[in-house]
Amino acid sequence: MYQLFISIWIKLFFLLTPFFVLSMFLSLTQELSAAERRKVAGWLTFDVVLICFVIYFLGNAIFSVFGITLDAFRVGAGALLFLSAVDLVRGSETPLYREDPGSVTIVPLAIPITVGPATTGALLVMGADVTTTWEKIVGCSALFCAVLCVGVLLFMATAIERIIGRTGLKVMSKLTGLILSALAAQIVFTGIRSFLA
Repeated sequence: MYQLFISIWIKLFFLLTPFFVLSMFLSLTQELSAAERRKVAGWLTFDVVLICFVIYFLGNAIFSVFGITLDAFRVGAGALLFLSAVDLVRGSETPLYREDPGSVTIVPLAIPITVGPATTGALLVMGADVTTTWEKIVGCSALFCAVLCVGVLLFMATAIERIIGRTGLKVMSKLTGLILSALAAQIVFTGIRSFLA
C-alpha cells in the first residue's frame, strides 16, 4: 500500500503541473501583496481539492451515463494530456486576465490552469480504475497530499520566485512537461493494450 501511495502521489503531483501553476499564479497575482497571495493560495488549494475529489469519484457514473468504455477514455485522456505536455515543453503562455487578480482563484487558476481537460480526463481514468476500499483510501490520500504539496508551493510562491527566478520556473515547467508526456504515453498504451486484449 505504501508503494501504491507513493506511485499515485508522484503521478498526481506531476499531473497537476505544479511549476506551470506556480508561474501562472505569480503572473496573475503580481499586483497582490504577500498576505493577499497567501489568501488566494489557500482558497485555490481548497477549490482544487474539492474539484479533484468530485472528478475522481464520478468517473464510473459518467462512463455508464454516456456509454463510454474505460479504454476509450484512457486513449482520449492520454492524447489530451500529451497535448498539454507539448504546450508545457514549448513554453506556450496562457493570456493574462485583466480583471481584479483576487478574482482569478476559480477561473482561470483552479480551472483550467490547475485542473485542465487533460488532468480531468486522467483523474476520471484513475478513479474508474480503483475497485477495492483500501485502494480508494490510498488513492484519496495520495490525491489530497498531491494537491496539498501544490498548495504549499503556492504559499511559498514569493520566496520561490526570489530563489530560482522566472527562468528557473520555466525550466521546471518544461521538465514537468517531459514527465507528463511519458505519463500520457503510458495511459494511451494501457488503453490500446486492454482494448486489443
